[in-house]
Amino acid sequence: MTPLLRVEHLVTEFRTEDRIVRAVDDVSFVIPRGKTVGIVGESGSGKSVTALSIMRLIPTPPGRIVSGAVLFRDGDGTEQDLLSLSEEQMRYYRGNRIGMIFQEPMTSLNPVFRCGDQVAEALRIHVGMDTEQARQRTLELFEEVQLPRPEVMLNQYPHQLSGGQKQRVMIAMAMACNPDLLIADEPTTALDVTVQATILDLIKRLQQTHGMSVLFITHDLGVVAEIADEVVVMYRGRIVEQGSVLDVFARPQHPYTKGLLACRPRLDVRLRVLPTVHDFMEEQPDGTIAERISGDVEMIIRERAETDADRSERRRRIEQSDVLLEVEDLAVHFPIRTGLFSRVSGWVKAVDGVSFSVRRGETLGLVGESGCGKTTTGRAVLRLIEPTAGRVVFDGHSVLSLSKSELTSLRRHMQIIFQDPYSSLNPRLTVGSAMMEVLKVHGRFSSDSERREYIEELLVKVGLEPHHYHNYPHEFSGGQRQRICIARALALEPKLLICDESVSALDVSVQAQVLNLLVRLRDELGLTYIFISHDLSVVKFLSDRIAVMHAGKIVEIGDADELYRHPREEYTRKLISAIPTPTVETIRHRYQAA
Repeated sequence: MTPLLRVEHLVTEFRTEDRIVRAVDDVSFVIPRGKTVGIVGESGSGKSVTALSIMRLIPTPPGRIVSGAVLFRDGDGTEQDLLSLSEEQMRYYRGNRIGMIFQEPMTSLNPVFRCGDQVAEALRIHVGMDTEQARQRTLELFEEVQLPRPEVMLNQYPHQLSGGQKQRVMIAMAMACNPDLLIADEPTTALDVTVQATILDLIKRLQQTHGMSVLFITHDLGVVAEIADEVVVMYRGRIVEQGSVLDVFARPQHPYTKGLLACRPRLDVRLRVLPTVHDFMEEQPDGTIAERISGDVEMIIRERAETDADRSERRRRIEQSDVLLEVEDLAVHFPIRTGLFSRVSGWVKAVDGVSFSVRRGETLGLVGESGCGKTTTGRAVLRLIEPTAGRVVFDGHSVLSLSKSELTSLRRHMQIIFQDPYSSLNPRLTVGSAMMEVLKVHGRFSSDSERREYIEELLVKVGLEPHHYHNYPHEFSGGQRQRICIARALALEPKLLICDESVSALDVSVQAQVLNLLVRLRDELGLTYIFISHDLSVVKFLSDRIAVMHAGKIVEIGDADELYRHPREEYTRKLISAIPTPTVETIRHRYQAA
């Protein structure tokens, strides 16, 4: 098959204050014409830097492309090394022949320009269209990427669009000049599973319609199984395995690939502990990788599956425990203000009559798409948002009738872990200082030395080191920062922990580690969880019961396994069907249907 692009022995480095980091180390692969190649790996594996190197978008300094070749096949059959072009020559390929969709559309779109103008600008620069031609072509592109009310969307600013709509604008911009190659860098990572499914379908449809090649970058092998023909697995800047998607999924050779395949929560079986990459491999002092577990991934899954007896025993214990939290007819309405005097012209019913209870030691999953009201429900329970109506009873206390001082005292027993660990940690405070502040406010321990000793014990409990006490948030990875947030939430020994999308921003391998940590802490400390997520597979792994939310209401609630096997509501079935299913059977079925 004719290659559209060949990457040969690519090396890209970044210079830091004390050393040189080789982010891409001797990487070679081929993108065939009309096919999709998926690059998969954890954060820091070098997959995004590889894409930026192809596009010549590496910031210099501190980065530089040291060596290698990126050979792009032109229409006449000749190959052009993109790394040897001048910046002016590269502009012809960038945006015109190669389009790119970036991971975070809000930071990629200019907030002060209308969405239509930003797409039209690419058409004027690369194609030479006049204003009216560019506007008409932008309208056609918005229709092609299935944006609702495309005429209205032309005049909307990025902040007025949802995450999925902003990503569709980015796809329209990347497709504006009918590129031969589309590079999609984590285009669905921050999206709901249902929105992710529609974006993946859109990219597949556009590829078939235009006959273009796609380089799809992700940390999730489940997504690769849905869209890619070939897969390249990267670890620490190197390619450790590559081949057809069917071969890699059916017969993974490298322990890192086996770990990535195994660590995503399964819907067909309930596991006691999720496998992680570290279960399959360990890095030797000389940098080589040794395999820890040999054998079939499915065999390991079977070994870790929870038995019916284990499940029945847990159900029995929960049913015998008392109710810790009871929520009745909870409502949170936000006013819509219009006109010169900001008069209230209507109400947004973010939460509309929600009722549920949680027993001591139980985990209740709240699942639904963005905007369904699940996060608002969690915050209203803690009175971080004041409810409009309803009743919340926690451990015998009516939360909504408490004074501020009484609520502060009660909040020691009700804590929350937020979605983005970096924005919920003060960048100016060390980990120790941030946790010390919490203990001082609530009057725990009589001296700073006792508090410090306790904090160091907590850091060890969540899988960190005592010396991390002195580090700042920016010195940690995303998974480590989330562990710090968990330690801070545990510092006051709460009875209830609300986890608000606490693993959705993490790589699937790191996500598995954090989920295992939450399970272990729940069992060791007798914690009660409300676990909020848009991903039903993650919720099912951790939860005893699941409540499905849609448009501010709970549309279905029940036992986690039963709800997955026999969903009553069409909306629940939609959430389940949107979850990627990375199995050999589904990949074979996709090939046969193509």
